[in-house]
Amino acid sequence: MTATLALGARPIRLSDLEPLVRDAQSFHVSITASARDRIRRSRRAVERHLEAGDTVYGVTTGFGRLAKVRVETKDLKQLQRNLLLSHACGVGEPLSELETRVALLLRIHTLSQGLSGVRLELVEALTDLFNAGVIPVVPQQGSVGASGDLAPLSHLALTVIGEGEAFYRGKRMHSARALRAAGLKPMELHAKEGLALINGTPIMTAVGALVALRARVVSRSADAIAALSVEALKGSIIPFDARIAKARTHPGHAKTAANMRKCLSASEVIPSHAHCDKVQDPYCLRCIPQVHGASKDLLEFASGVLEREMNAVTDNPLVFENGDVVSQGNFHGQPVSTAMDALGIGIASWGTISERRIEQLVNPALSGLPAFLVESSGLNSGFMIPQVVAASLVNENKVYAHPASVDTIPTSANQEDHVSMGVTAARKARTIVGNVEWVLAIEAIAAAQGREFFREKRAGRGAEAVYQCIRTRVRPLEQDRYLHPDLVAARDLIASRAIESQVTKATGELEV
Repeated sequence: MTATLALGARPIRLSDLEPLVRDAQSFHVSITASARDRIRRSRRAVERHLEAGDTVYGVTTGFGRLAKVRVETKDLKQLQRNLLLSHACGVGEPLSELETRVALLLRIHTLSQGLSGVRLELVEALTDLFNAGVIPVVPQQGSVGASGDLAPLSHLALTVIGEGEAFYRGKRMHSARALRAAGLKPMELHAKEGLALINGTPIMTAVGALVALRARVVSRSADAIAALSVEALKGSIIPFDARIAKARTHPGHAKTAANMRKCLSASEVIPSHAHCDKVQDPYCLRCIPQVHGASKDLLEFASGVLEREMNAVTDNPLVFENGDVVSQGNFHGQPVSTAMDALGIGIASWGTISERRIEQLVNPALSGLPAFLVESSGLNSGFMIPQVVAASLVNENKVYAHPASVDTIPTSANQEDHVSMGVTAARKARTIVGNVEWVLAIEAIAAAQGREFFREKRAGRGAEAVYQCIRTRVRPLEQDRYLHPDLVAARDLIASRAIESQVTKATGELEV
C-alpha cells in the first residue's frame, strides 16, 4: 500500500519519515494546491526582475566571490547549468539511497514554501524523480556546510537535468539512462533555479534526521537491555525510584527511571537478593538514569533542531511576494552542526556505559558469575573478546565525538569565511550510532548469558522480554563457538526494533 506525504499542507516531522524508512518503494510525495500557488507567485516575482533588467544576486550575476559579475540575459540558462556542473565535485562513497531520498524530499519541501523563485515545473520534476525511484548518486564528502551543502546538493540536482549518475531499480547508471528507464525527461534550468537547488542544508539534515530516528530506537533499547544486565548482575531497583528523579529535575532522568521500573516490574530476581551484603551498585548500574537520561535530553534537543530545519527555507537569495529578493545566510548549517555534535556525544555515552556493564558481566571478581560467562573457562574463552570488541568501538566513538562544529576553514576566496562542517557532524553521528548498536548487541547477548546461571527466578517483564527476544536468534553459550553471527543477529534485533517491540508488548511503550 502506497503512503503519500503531502508537502506544503503542514510542517513535517521526524515521524513522517518513518514510513519511508520502513518501505521506501511504496512511499510517495505530492505537492498541495496551496504550495503550488506559493511557488507560482514566487516565480512571478523573479520574472518581473528579469523583465526589468535588474541586477539580482544569483539570478543575473555570478556566485560567491563572483557575485559582482553581471551575466547577459542570453546566458542565464547556461549559468544555472554551469553552476551544477562546476559544483558537483564531491568525493567518497555515495550517501545511502535512503539518505538521498530524504534529502530530495527535503529539497522539494523547501521549494514548496514558495520563497525560492523556481518554476512549478521544476518542483514537479523533482517530485516525479522521487516517486519514480530515480535516486541520484551523491558522494558524501566535500561539503563544509556553507553556503549549505553545495557539492553534494549539486550531485543531487544533476540527475534532474540528465547529468551525473543515479541508482534505478538497484543499478547504478548515467542519469540520462535512468530518466529514460523511468519514463522521465531531463529539465532545462531557468534563471535562479540551479542556485535554489544547491544552496541549503538538506544533506546534513537528511543524514541527521535518520540518525535521530535510529537514536530513538537505541534510547529505548539501551534502557531495556540495561534492565536485563541489572537482573543478570543482581542489581538494585532502588536507584530508579521516581522520587530520586524528581529531586534531580532533568526530564531524561525521569524517563529512564520510569523505563527501568517498567522493565524490572514483577521481577523475582530482585526480591531474592534484597538483603544481600551489597551496599551500592557500581555506577554503570546505579547511574543508568543519570547517564541514559542525559543522552535522552540531547536527543530531544537535536530532534527539535532537525524538525525546525526540515521545515526551514535555507537557500539564498529568498524571494518574497512583494518582489524583494533578499541575500542572507539561511544556508549556514551551524544549528544542525552543533546539534549533531551534541547528539553524537549523547549517543556515544550510551555505548560507554554499556561497555562498562559488559565488563561487569564478564569479570568474575565483579559479577559473581563464571569467568567470561562460560563454564570451564580456560578451556573456553566465552565472552572475553566481545568485551574487547566493545572497548574498541567505544574508543572509536570517542574519536568521532570530537566536535566538527567548532572548526571552520574559510572558502571561496574568503567570501565564505565561517563555515559549519554540518555534513561532517552528521556523518560522525551516523558512525557513532552504528557503533553503539553493536555495543548494545554485545551487552544484550552477554546479559542473556548471565541469566542462564539462575533461570529458576523470572526477570522483570521488560528484562524477560529482552531475554526471550535474544533467544529467538542466539542460543546459550555452553562452549566456545563462532560468535560473529550471534553479534550480527543481536544487532539486527535492535536495529529492526524487534527488541523494542517485544518490550513494548510486555510493559507498554517505553519513553524516548
